[in-house]
Amino acid sequence: MKNHLIFKNYFFILLFPILFSACLTNVEEDISDDDGFLPCETITYALSVKPIIDNNCVQCHGLGGNFPNLTSYNGISANASIVKAEVTSRRMPQGSSITNDEINAISCWVDNGALNN
Repeated sequence: MKNHLIFKNYFFILLFPILFSACLTNVEEDISDDDGFLPCETITYALSVKPIIDNNCVQCHGLGGNFPNLTSYNGISANASIVKAEVTSRRMPQGSSITNDEINAISCWVDNGALNN
């Protein structure tokens, strides 16, 4: 009986450090970029979105063209959700394609309020 009690004590002494170390190593950590760069924070209308629209959309959605007119900030921002839906589904632009980075830039801009920045 005494040997059984000694074995139990040693077992618990060895078990507790293993359990506590397992809990410490399974702690979730925040995943972030090394440099703290958040892509959507760098997206602006003037530098990011307007060049994409000008290069890929105004040929068809310019003055006198198809709806919506995307030649000005007012026209683009008023139809921002439509523009986002069309480019993310890849229905637009027809006859050409835009990169995933360009699609993400438009999506970020729309999601952040389609500001004139």
